Amino acid sequence: MFPLHREREQPIFSTRAHVFQIDPATKRNWIPASKHAVTVSFFYDANRHAYRIISVGGTKAIINSTISPNMTFTKTSQKFGQWADSRANTVYGLGFATEQQLHQFAERFKEVKEAARLAREKSQDKMELSTAALSIAAPQDLSDELQSPPVMCVNGPEDKLFRSQSADITLSSEKERIKKMLSEGSICELNLEAELFTLQDSNSKLVAALHEANANVEQWKKQLAAYQEETERLRDQVADLEAHGGQGPSDMLKDELTQSLEELENLLKAKDEEIRILQSKKSNFHELEQEREEAIHRLQELEMRNVELERRVQNAEQNLSSALEDRERAENEVQRVIQILDVKIFDLNDLRQSLVKLISK
Repeated sequence: MFPLHREREQPIFSTRAHVFQIDPATKRNWIPASKHAVTVSFFYDANRHAYRIISVGGTKAIINSTISPNMTFTKTSQKFGQWADSRANTVYGLGFATEQQLHQFAERFKEVKEAARLAREKSQDKMELSTAALSIAAPQDLSDELQSPPVMCVNGPEDKLFRSQSADITLSSEKERIKKMLSEGSICELNLEAELFTLQDSNSKLVAALHEANANVEQWKKQLAAYQEETERLRDQVADLEAHGGQGPSDMLKDELTQSLEELENLLKAKDEEIRILQSKKSNFHELEQEREEAIHRLQELEMRNVELERRVQNAEQNLSSALEDRERAENEVQRVIQILDVKIFDLNDLRQSLVKLISK
């Protein structure tokens, strides 16, 4: 029987880094797995009690590594670290933007590896207890089988039993199909969650940049106004000098003022360019907001689909329970018919012996 509510994998830590994989040919060079920094997350699977590192680039899983107690994350530089995954037969490398991000990832890797070790020890203890219980129960089961009476087959009840077994097989195949649908929904949901984490990360960075830009806009406006006033003043001085037509030292002053005027104009152009870039970033922020809303909408649709799948699983479980009850009733009916036949056979045997005695007399 399946559980009525399937638990999903839960993200427990996320960061951004450039992902690399070792070259399988040389085992020395690194091959970039992503063109830019992507979200790398630790996930916990409550059903299997397993921890995984997952990173999704577009529609492709760049990293899908299940953490085992014998894995080790090694810092090879101030901003780069790596670990080997024997199951995937590769070595993953992560390049971080800061040393602090690398340190946080390494610490979390150690914590998750210790948790995986404890989970494995608990699983091994449970397996040992189950093995011991089975070894104790096996002789009793064998003796029960040796003492059980032979079963007599009758066409009618056997046909009922065959039909119940066929229904059981059909329900089992339906159950496997629904399990496959749930796993596909889980993968799609995982991709959407990773995409949502990426959008949220980009959203927070853009919001911080916009706040910083808005805080500096007023200051830049004041600086621009001051530069414009200084430019006008220098223009007036240049005009006065040209009107007087002075020579000697006034020409040197004119050259200095002209140079200062050009520098201020260049500075004004640079500030205008910065303002234009900030305005374009603001438009990009609105586009990312729309993408984030679309991702949330798709995630909600997937949640609704998972609810429908869980409902179908419940119906399949109910049908399976009904089929098992019918099968049990059919088996009881078979046993009852067998007992009746035994009584009839015994009566017929007595009758035959009586007839033999009468004939012999």
